[in-house]
Amino acid sequence: MTIILGIESSCDETGVGIVRLGADGLELLADEVASSVEQHVRFGGVVPEVASRAHLEAMVPTMRRAFDTAGLALSDVDAIAVTCGPGLAGALLVGVSAAKAYATALDVPLYGVNHLAGHVAADTLEHGPLPSPALALLVSGGHSQLLRVDDLAGGITEIGSTIDDAAGEAYDKVARVIGLPYPGGPPIDQAARRGNPSAIAFPRGLTGPRDAKYDFSFSGLKTAVARWVEARERDGEEVPVDDVSASFQEAVADVLTAKAVRAATDLGIGTMVISGGVAANSRLKELAAERCAAAGIELRVPRPRLCTDNGAMMAALGAHLVAAGVKPSSLDLSADPALPVSTVWV
Repeated sequence: MTIILGIESSCDETGVGIVRLGADGLELLADEVASSVEQHVRFGGVVPEVASRAHLEAMVPTMRRAFDTAGLALSDVDAIAVTCGPGLAGALLVGVSAAKAYATALDVPLYGVNHLAGHVAADTLEHGPLPSPALALLVSGGHSQLLRVDDLAGGITEIGSTIDDAAGEAYDKVARVIGLPYPGGPPIDQAARRGNPSAIAFPRGLTGPRDAKYDFSFSGLKTAVARWVEARERDGEEVPVDDVSASFQEAVADVLTAKAVRAATDLGIGTMVISGGVAANSRLKELAAERCAAAGIELRVPRPRLCTDNGAMMAALGAHLVAAGVKPSSLDLSADPALPVSTVWV
């Protein structure tokens, strides 16, 4: 049995996860998260300096909770995996510094790993080993990507990405326009359930015959919503928040799922994983299930807790690297805010 500690601090969540790697696969022992989202609400987005300070304050208490939950001691740890990118530079450095300190004190191997690959690895904690190849649709506040995953230990290829706003970012900006709280994903999802998704014909970006077939664009959609709302307000009309939410959400889910299914079909891939914070969205999951079933594609979506940023996903990715016999990172490891998804570990 091998115990892997995972540390995540790329944005506004301090995550500590612990997994056990054994002959039967991975077992999740602890997944503790401290979020600083409430500190960012009044700014309408994440403030890097505030996030970094919050990580400093939360790291040790979150670590203690994780080990209490797992019923383990620090001395039981056999390896440590930490997010070294992509993400906010200051926030990443807090996690990397903590991981290096723990690895040095415990004299255990350290793995600097990719946050995006960790989101994909999170699914293995719930559904077991990932078939090869698999297609991953990664959707979060900062990322909207289509990835071909041949091997979690180092075989991930980006085949499509957003050229402007990520899906989660568009949710946050639209929520502000229609008077819903930050972060925008949950309140828009809730309002959309009461609205009519066909009420307003919002545009679907990059879906023309000459557009990049695997890339995404949500900036135009965000602008279209803002202009529609401004026109109603200028005319003194009430803005139907539920219908706007439903129509906007339908446009996002339509594009994401259509392109993901198209990519899987084109590449002959029979398994799709949706991960990242937006994977918890009800309409995205519903429409993905419908379209994957029609195309004969197996759909895997982790439970909501594993979709958002957490240390468990980093521990899971670290376990895959340990099992593959990957050489550990050097103790001069640093953060790389722009780490490409193809670089699973450094």
